[in-house]
Amino acid sequence: MARCEFSCDCNIIHEQTVSQVISEMPNEITLNRLANLYKLIGDTTRCQILFALEQSEMCVCDLANVLNMTKSAVSHQLAVLRQNEIVKCRRNGKEVYYSLKDKHITKLFLVGLEHIKHE
Repeated sequence: MARCEFSCDCNIIHEQTVSQVISEMPNEITLNRLANLYKLIGDTTRCQILFALEQSEMCVCDLANVLNMTKSAVSHQLAVLRQNEIVKCRRNGKEVYYSLKDKHITKLFLVGLEHIKHE
């Protein structure tokens, strides 16, 4: 069997490092919320919506045209994103406009794009 060059052959525990990492590790609830956030934006359609909303506030009709999808399909995805506080909406008469909830979502999305562009 081939030996993995990336595996550690020693039995030494670096207690200070281990203790520091354990003390800084987020709790399970926080880690679950983080994982769920990545699951939410881990869908191609939702990524397209986030990209569009990063460019401009948009209504469902405009998003449907940009994504070449039905208004119903876009509305469903927006509902998921809104319930999870990734997008927000505002009403102007009969129209509802969507935008990213805050700058953190924009940063998260743009950092991800930057990462994959430079792999």
